Amino acid sequence: MKKEYEKLNTRLKEQMQTDLNFDIVVKPLLVQGIHMNLYFVDGFAKDEILEKMMEFLLKADLQKCVETQDIQTFCDSWLSYLEVDVQPDFAAMITSVLSGSVLMIVEGYEEGIVIDARTYPTRSMQEPEDDKVLRGSRDGFVETLIFNTALIRRRIRDTHLRMEYHTLGSMSKSDIVLCYMDGLADKDLLDDIRNKLSEIHVEALTMAQESLAEALVPHKWLNPFPKVRYTERPDAASSNILEGKVILMIDNSPSVLILPTSFFDFIQEAQDYYLPPITGSYLRIVRILVFFLTLLVTPIWYYLNCNPQLTPDWLSFAMIQDHMNLPIIVQFLVLEFGIDALKMASLNTPSSLNSSFSIIGALILGDFAVNAGWLAPEIILYMAFVALANFTQPSYELGYAIKFMRVMLLVLTAISPVWGFWLGIALMLIIMASNRTVTNTSYFYPLFPFNPHDFKMIFARKKLRGKSSSRS
Repeated sequence: MKKEYEKLNTRLKEQMQTDLNFDIVVKPLLVQGIHMNLYFVDGFAKDEILEKMMEFLLKADLQKCVETQDIQTFCDSWLSYLEVDVQPDFAAMITSVLSGSVLMIVEGYEEGIVIDARTYPTRSMQEPEDDKVLRGSRDGFVETLIFNTALIRRRIRDTHLRMEYHTLGSMSKSDIVLCYMDGLADKDLLDDIRNKLSEIHVEALTMAQESLAEALVPHKWLNPFPKVRYTERPDAASSNILEGKVILMIDNSPSVLILPTSFFDFIQEAQDYYLPPITGSYLRIVRILVFFLTLLVTPIWYYLNCNPQLTPDWLSFAMIQDHMNLPIIVQFLVLEFGIDALKMASLNTPSSLNSSFSIIGALILGDFAVNAGWLAPEIILYMAFVALANFTQPSYELGYAIKFMRVMLLVLTAISPVWGFWLGIALMLIIMASNRTVTNTSYFYPLFPFNPHDFKMIFARKKLRGKSSSRS
């Protein structure tokens, strides 16, 4: 048996290259004449747990135990820690070590013992920066998967809540959890997601949730409208689970995927439910109105400037009367791209220089640009409104989909001042209608197909009603 023990240790050391990787630790032990080896990644193992286990093993008659007990009985009798499993598969042993668990090899046994005594470096569970609320919980998902599942369990204390574990990536072996309510989630959707997960063959999910979304929900790259909704809020994720939706959580990512997602799902926000129904409904209506203004205010204004005979008298003050050094369409495009450049620059600006950056951005797109004759004040006004209105939409992907549609309307209006705007509206509706959800249903539900009750809920925040009910 000693020969088999040494052979297994040699294979493990060769596969994990312990002589080249300083952070993969091999700790040899000699306990009452029995040789053992512990394999773990430095920084993942909880030292105090291992010390307690060694203290317990020192009290046992290991020589007699190894001779008379199988490995499972040995674990049940002498390894007092809760999460201990026998692992006969060699590849699984290596994966468990690289995932953060501790592998114990005991002389006299051919299998390995996996001890889940791992801890991951993590940040505090503060509120997400891009999805804040005035009232409500201030916690948020983090990059550690087990913490995220605990945040969901804390909110849904029901035996019907399911947490299915999956692994993706031949090299990364990323941990993924499929979370749903049994009896509420659509069974066909669950089967479809499971099948798609099993058919994904990639080396690694390098970009975490985005890599998974692209592999799970393939779509034409020319269609910018998102098919997946993300959230970093445990309360929002729990609410969607209780509505019958499915959540996909990925290790190393604080964002979770909500499936299925239609266009009108992006209108909802957690803020609506932390305020009284009338206030929440009002904010939702304002958000819808701002959405349409963000999309249409500059194209309509440009269309009326191109067709002054269609401009009503009460709007004549808003039209440009003076001669412009640059065509209006050029000014719009300069500002569209300039605002994006400022956004990207702000992401790379140290926090200590944010004030200076804001001043520089205001000067570039403010009085200096007007006095130099590059931009008209009216165009700066409308584009400033559009830039600010984009922040009412928490979905980054939908914000850029709206931007692409707005630019398309402007360009088509410049090409054909009379019919270009209407052609752009028709083309935008076709692009949106051709988009499908992950369940291959209409992207415009509940408008198409029309569902009166769900359609009303788009504009009105549903009131919580207490009722006595039970589900078997």
